[in-house]
Amino acid sequence: MATACRLAAPLGLAPLPRGRTSAGVVAVAPCGSKIPRGVAVRATSGGEGATEEVPEIVKAAQDAWDKVEDKYAVATIGVAAIVALWTVVGAIKAIDKLPLLPGVLEIVGIGYTGWFTYRNLIFQPDREALIGKIKSTYKEITGSSS
Repeated sequence: MATACRLAAPLGLAPLPRGRTSAGVVAVAPCGSKIPRGVAVRATSGGEGATEEVPEIVKAAQDAWDKVEDKYAVATIGVAAIVALWTVVGAIKAIDKLPLLPGVLEIVGIGYTGWFTYRNLIFQPDREALIGKIKSTYKEITGSSS
């Protein structure tokens, strides 16, 4: 504790504020002094303050996990997805640091958005064709008829 106090001054850190102890409030004292703790915490199992309500999404996730037969494969895919996301974020950050490339990619994105809008969304027959293509792709992927 004393070492941390000696290191705070050369680093330009402000001294810690003084405080009083009260129920639920942690007081901070100057370096080297002790503060009496007047708060006692006791963990209980059950009782009047304990609630056993679990959110519905947690129950749904638990039910879905219980239905999975190959938990190892699902966990592996989950870890691989997290690693892939981390890698993609790193690549995007690296590209963003290049001087001209982010601006060029933004212009390309704006141009493609304009082209897509003109080609598929402005006129009604094109919109209907796009909606039909989306629905057929959805049916193909899910195997359902809706």
